[in-house]
Amino acid sequence: MGAVAPADAQAARLSEARSLLSRATRSWSGRSAGQAWAGEPKVASVPGEQVLPVAPALRPLLPDGGLRRGGIVAVRSRASVSLLLALLAEASATGSWCALVGMPELGLVAAEEAGLVLSRVALVPRPGTDLVAVTAALLDGVELVAVAGAGRLGAGDRQRLAARARQRGAVLLSLGRWPGADLEVGGDAGRWRGLGEGGAGRLRCRQVRVRVGGCGAAHRGRNASVLLPGPTGALSGVRWPAEVPDESRKAG
Repeated sequence: MGAVAPADAQAARLSEARSLLSRATRSWSGRSAGQAWAGEPKVASVPGEQVLPVAPALRPLLPDGGLRRGGIVAVRSRASVSLLLALLAEASATGSWCALVGMPELGLVAAEEAGLVLSRVALVPRPGTDLVAVTAALLDGVELVAVAGAGRLGAGDRQRLAARARQRGAVLLSLGRWPGADLEVGGDAGRWRGLGEGGAGRLRCRQVRVRVGGCGAAHRGRNASVLLPGPTGALSGVRWPAEVPDESRKAG
């Protein structure tokens, strides 16, 4: 069987993104009578709903108490993937579509444990050289688009994607550096708990210090400790399960 031509591969990736977008569009139209999408695809929204929800433990960290539509969020942490999924989980659970672009090693089990509803998750694990085109296509109709590898994009491509997100009312999240992002969310490697004396037991929770920065005074100095993951797998506030011994703070 011959190799796939570059042009054919590009067409396939764009077709995949548009197919996912079409599925998201039909899903939204089916559950939101009277708000069906007409003409050029755009992010559907409830009037006045300018902020998409996040987990309760993260709300005090964000200036708007959630993810503002049209914003750019850079997630830079030693636990970046976990933190990214935690930012998406609440919106996904309350009906929003999410797209994950350029993350071939992301496990769907981990995404589900983090709180994402997999039936509303669009995956394009390997966009290749079409990262910009695929991301732009998804921004046309998916409320939260998370993309890895944006650090290698030129300033012009980043500006075009940021403009697209603002125009469509979507939230664009970068796994890694995004110069000029509205918000930058970071965190340390954290401390695991769950092992008893002698190293027996099972790792259950990780305490992570999350910090939020960005443009303007409203974004400065916001940080808090959370459990990522918490006892159920999803992010939660720092409330250790009573059965986890205090001396077991070190991960093996």
